[in-house]
Amino acid sequence: MYKYIAPSYDELHREEQIKKLKIIKKNIKIKAPLLDVGCGTGISTNYFNIKALGIDNCKEMLNQGRKHYNNLIYGNAEKLPFKNKSFNIVISVTSFHNFKNMEKALKEIKRVSRNNNIAITFLKKSFKLNKFRKLLSKYFNFKEVDCERDILFIIN
Repeated sequence: MYKYIAPSYDELHREEQIKKLKIIKKNIKIKAPLLDVGCGTGISTNYFNIKALGIDNCKEMLNQGRKHYNNLIYGNAEKLPFKNKSFNIVISVTSFHNFKNMEKALKEIKRVSRNNNIAITFLKKSFKLNKFRKLLSKYFNFKEVDCERDILFIIN
């Protein structure tokens, strides 16, 4: 689906994404380097004005983002191509419900995070939300913050 909406993604969703990033910034101390898993067009990778990297498995979304940002790479959330403890903060903004294996993705995010400083927004209407909560509680302590259409899960 995202390959079809990639050309208009920022126009359709930028404002909503920025709102979520503001809420993340309000709730977590942002410290470089940052990784955004499922970054789409990479809006978040320059929002915080720190060294940041975005990874996504939709080439069309990345191609749109690369028109503005040069810190986006192609890859899979379930097999992140980074060393253990590579990032001070890991975020994932409204993408987890699209991952094929959410548990593998959580394990990978935990592996590349230095201090479990993680923020994940999850679509409230997703039928995977309860499964995600159960998986999250298996690996982390977390708190929830309401973000209109999403829930922000803060792990630290």
